[in-house]
Amino acid sequence: MDFTFTEEQQAALEAAKALFADVAPDGVPSPSLTPGAVAEDFDRALWARLADADLLSLLLAPEYGGSGLDAIALCLVLRESAKVLARVPLLESSAAACAVQAYGSAELKRRLLPPAARGDVVLTVAAHGRTGHDGAELAVAARPDGPDWLLDGTQTAVPWAHNADFVLVPATAPEGGAVLAVVPRAVPGLSIADQFSTHGERLGELRLDAVRVPGHDLVTADGAWDVLRHLLATGTCALALGLGTEVLRMTSEYTGKREQFGHPIATFQAVAVQAADRYIDLRAMEATLWQAAWRLSTPDATPLGNGGPLPVAADVAVAKTWAADGVRRVVQTAQHLHGGLGADTDYPLHRYHAWAKYLELSLGPAAAHEEALGEILSAHAPG
Repeated sequence: MDFTFTEEQQAALEAAKALFADVAPDGVPSPSLTPGAVAEDFDRALWARLADADLLSLLLAPEYGGSGLDAIALCLVLRESAKVLARVPLLESSAAACAVQAYGSAELKRRLLPPAARGDVVLTVAAHGRTGHDGAELAVAARPDGPDWLLDGTQTAVPWAHNADFVLVPATAPEGGAVLAVVPRAVPGLSIADQFSTHGERLGELRLDAVRVPGHDLVTADGAWDVLRHLLATGTCALALGLGTEVLRMTSEYTGKREQFGHPIATFQAVAVQAADRYIDLRAMEATLWQAAWRLSTPDATPLGNGGPLPVAADVAVAKTWAADGVRRVVQTAQHLHGGLGADTDYPLHRYHAWAKYLELSLGPAAAHEEALGEILSAHAPG
């Protein structure tokens, strides 16, 4: 495989770097000092700038106002956004729009995708289920009712639930397959309870009581939910990589200036070894991220079956394993090497630590991904 980025992907990266250059990671109150949410809404001004730069429509086809790019381009932009802790639903809205484009009805695509490309409509995804440990589709039951469907269940920790216009809700149909329902934020039977994340953002617990969804707003295609959750997971790995990269840069800068016994502490062997270990973590996170993003971008090259290439779920599991453990190790080492300054609320590192914990929890424990990978390997072992 060739991980050299195309001209179009490089253009998206350069546009993201220019746009995020002026974004400060401390644009809202510190989560350490704020009870409840650090803000009631995401950064709408930044969202508008992303729309103007055509970075909200990377995955959409030109007919919907998009650029027709792939998961690699999106992950490049997400990596840059995490370096400045950008408070926008870029991952969720982009992934949801991509799923609608690939699997939604013609009416649904016509109604949602052009305004989503312009940033006028914001989408999010309920991807954590009832507890955050079981499959999200198991937390909601979907049943047909004439031409419509009714949804019952609970989804927890939905990002930007209070601010998005639509939530994509995975659910289980009577025959057992997973479906995706496009649910407006304000609809009879839907209530949203406040939840607050480690980084101080406002999440939502969705409670669905016979929520009615028109048939054309339900995605029933096989594999739609799997593709969406893999894209969300890979995008989260990109966020973890960007955050970790910036944290290591901050640590390198600090240890190069901080002196003890007349020498920068970066010259001490114990400090250099710890920083080197975290650099290795980041390189592993990077390699496994691009492998997963490449597999998502080239579905025709990933046939399933015994003896054939492993499914994309295997590459995503590897990327999630490295990202979940790696981002935690990077910020912990950074806190240690910064000493007391790392916990100072006037210094941005504590914000990165809070965001890293949120990303780690969103990804789930590395041990669970290793177990999933083991099951995939066992199922595809040569007969």
